[in-house]
Amino acid sequence: MFSKIARFSVRFRWLIIVAWIAAVPILSSTLPKINDVTKNNTSDFLPKNSPTATASELESAFQRQDTATNSIIVVSHDQAQLTAADNIALARMIDSIRHVKEVTEIRDLGASADGQAHEYLVGISGAGFGQGAFDIIKNIRSAISQSELPAGVQANLTGDLAAGVDQENANSSGRNRTELYSIVLILVLLLAVFRSLLAPIVTLLPAGLALAIAQPVIAESTKAGVQVGFITQILLIVLLLGAGTDYGLFLVFRVREEMRKGLAPKEAVVEALSHVGESITYSAATVIAALLSLVLATFGLYKGLGPALAIGLALMLLIALTFLPALLAVLGRAVFWPSKTSKRELKIGLWGRLADRVIKKPVVMLVLGVVVFSGLALGLAGYKSAGFGSQSAPAGGDSAAGQKVINSHFPAASDNPQLLIFHFGSSVWDNPRPMAKAQEKLTASQIFKAISGPLNANGFALTPTQLQALHGSGSPAEQALSQFISTDGKTVQFYGVLKAGATGTTAALQTIPTVRGELQKIANDVGADKNSIYSADSVGYDVNQTATHDLKKIIPVVLLIIAALLALLLRSLVAPWYLIATVGLSYLAALGFAMIVFVHIFGQDGLNFVLPFLMFIFGMALGQDYNILVMSRIREEVHHSKSLFAAVTKAVGITGTTVTSAGLVLAGTFSILGIVGGNEQVQQIGFGVAFGILLDTFFVRTLLVPAIVAILGRWNWWPSKLSQTSK
Repeated sequence: MFSKIARFSVRFRWLIIVAWIAAVPILSSTLPKINDVTKNNTSDFLPKNSPTATASELESAFQRQDTATNSIIVVSHDQAQLTAADNIALARMIDSIRHVKEVTEIRDLGASADGQAHEYLVGISGAGFGQGAFDIIKNIRSAISQSELPAGVQANLTGDLAAGVDQENANSSGRNRTELYSIVLILVLLLAVFRSLLAPIVTLLPAGLALAIAQPVIAESTKAGVQVGFITQILLIVLLLGAGTDYGLFLVFRVREEMRKGLAPKEAVVEALSHVGESITYSAATVIAALLSLVLATFGLYKGLGPALAIGLALMLLIALTFLPALLAVLGRAVFWPSKTSKRELKIGLWGRLADRVIKKPVVMLVLGVVVFSGLALGLAGYKSAGFGSQSAPAGGDSAAGQKVINSHFPAASDNPQLLIFHFGSSVWDNPRPMAKAQEKLTASQIFKAISGPLNANGFALTPTQLQALHGSGSPAEQALSQFISTDGKTVQFYGVLKAGATGTTAALQTIPTVRGELQKIANDVGADKNSIYSADSVGYDVNQTATHDLKKIIPVVLLIIAALLALLLRSLVAPWYLIATVGLSYLAALGFAMIVFVHIFGQDGLNFVLPFLMFIFGMALGQDYNILVMSRIREEVHHSKSLFAAVTKAVGITGTTVTSAGLVLAGTFSILGIVGGNEQVQQIGFGVAFGILLDTFFVRTLLVPAIVAILGRWNWWPSKLSQTSK
C-alpha cells in the first residue's frame, strides 16, 4: 500500500504540492478562526451535574437575563477622597459607557469607606470569548480613556471578562513565542544533524503546513461539538511541530539512506516510503487513537482536547505521506547539499556499538534500567495535586491595576473572594434575620479569615433594620447591595477569604469539601433551602476530582488500543506488552522526577492536576513512536541477518541518529513551552513531558528495549512465522 502511495506522490508531485499549499489561504479565509471558538473558563468544561454547575446556576441570580457576564469599573483618586466635581465627571463617563452596544446595565456598587474609590458593575451581553469579547472590552476602555477625568483620578476596567481578555493577550504572546522559538530550535537541531541547508527546511515545512491547515479545520469542528481551550491551542503547536518533524525525520533519513545505497532520488523516495510509511502511519495512529479515547472523559477539556489534537495529527499524517514525498522527489539530491549522498557502505556508528554492548549483557542492563527508573519513580512519594495557581490578572494590564485598587480600598474579602451563596424561600428584604444570622455564623466560623456581605458592604456597617429600610429607596446604597442580594431578594451571597490560603493555592483547593460542609450546616441553621460555593478553588476542586476519575477510566483503554496497534504492526502478541511496560515505567519515572524538581526542590504547591493526564497520553503514545521505528527496523533486519543480535545491532545503529534527533526535537519543543509558558502550570507540562520523552529516547530505546529483545530471542515475534525462523 505504501509503495502505491509513494509512486502516486512522486508521479503527481507538482499537483500535490500546489494543492496542499493552496489549502492554507482557502481554509483560513472560509473557516472560523480558532481564537474565536476558544473557551477560557475552565468551569465551562465541567459536567452539568457538578457542584460547580449548581453554584453557577445560583450565582446567575445576580445577573439580568440579557447579561452574559460582568466586569467592574473601579475609579480611584491617588491621594485624596473623590470630590463632587470628580463624581460629576464620573457620571459623564458612565453615561458614555452606557452607549456601548453590548452593555446591558451599569450598577453603582458604591464608594469605599475611605472615600477614595468607587465601584461600578458593568453587565455585558453575548460576549462569549472570541473576537467579540476583545471588541467589547476595547470599546469600554476606549469610552473610559476618552472621558476627561480630573487630574489624579483614574478608572480601570477589571473583573472576569476584562482579566480574561488581558490574559488571552498574554497567552497569545506566549503562543507566538512558543511557535517562533520552537521553529528556530528545530531548524538549528536539524542543521546540526543533516549538515545541509535544505534538509532542515524540508523536514520542518510539512509540520508548519499542517499547523496552518489544522487550526481552521479544528475551529470548524466546534460546530460538531468539539471543545477548544487555551491548552488545546498551545499543545497543537507543540504536537504538530514536534511530532510532525519526527515523522519528517523518519522519511528524510531513510531517503538519504536509500540514496547512499545507490538509488536515484525518485526511486529512493519510493523505496523509503515503502519501508517507513508503515512506521509513520502506526506512530501517528497510536497517538490519534490515544487522543480519541479521551472522548470517554467526563471533563469537557479532555473530551475536546483529544478530538481536536487528533484532527491536527491526522492532517499531519496525510501531509507526511503525500506532500513530503512529493517535495523530496522535486528537490532530489539538492535536499542534502552540501553533504554527500553518493553510494557508500552503511556504518552502525555509536548507537550500534552501544546496542552491541547492551545485548551482550542484557540481564544486567535490564536490571540497571529498572533500578534507575524505579528510583526516579520514588519521587512520587507524598504526591500532591495542585489547582490553577494564582488567579490574578496578568501583571501590567489594566485589569491588574483595577484589582490592585480594589485590594487597597475595599474590604479584604473583596480580594478574589470565595462566593458563598444561600437561597431562601422568601425575600430577605421582608425578613432579613436569616441573612443576618448567616453572616454572623460565617464570620464566627474558623474556616474564614474575612467575610463581606450585605451588612458590611464596602466596609460600611448596617443593622438588619437599616438594611430593610433601604429597600425600594433607589439610593446608591441600595444599588451597592445588589452585589449581595438578588433582585427577588431570595438569593444572598457573601464574599469570603479562607484561612487555609490564598485563592489558587493547593491549601485553599483542599479546603473546599470542608467549606461545603460548613455552608450546608449554616444553611440548615438559618433555613436556606439551597447553598453553594463558587470560586476558582471550588471549580479547581471539581476539575481535579473529575480529571482523576477520567484518568483511571481512560488508562486501560489507551493501553489496550496501543497494544492492539503494536500487535498488528509487529505481528506479535509478546512485544507489545514489554514495549508498553517500558514506556509505562518511563512515565512513572518522569512523573516522579517532576515531583522531585517542582515540589520537593522548588517548593511548589503540587503538580498541576492536568500534568499526570497529559504526561500519560503523550508519554505512552509519543513514546511508542521510537519503539515503533526501532522495532520495525529490527523486524526488517531479522529477515536479512543471520542472527537476532546482528539485526538488533544494525537496526539500532541505523535508526539511532533518527531517533535521537527526533527525541531532541520533540523534547525541545516541549521545553520551549516550559520556558515561555509564563506560569507554573504550563512550565510543569512543558518540562515534565520533555523529560519523559528524553527518558524514552536515551534509555528506553537504548537500554531496556534492546536488552529485552535479546533476552526473549525469537519469542519476540510469537506467534508469527518469524518466531520459528529467527535465532
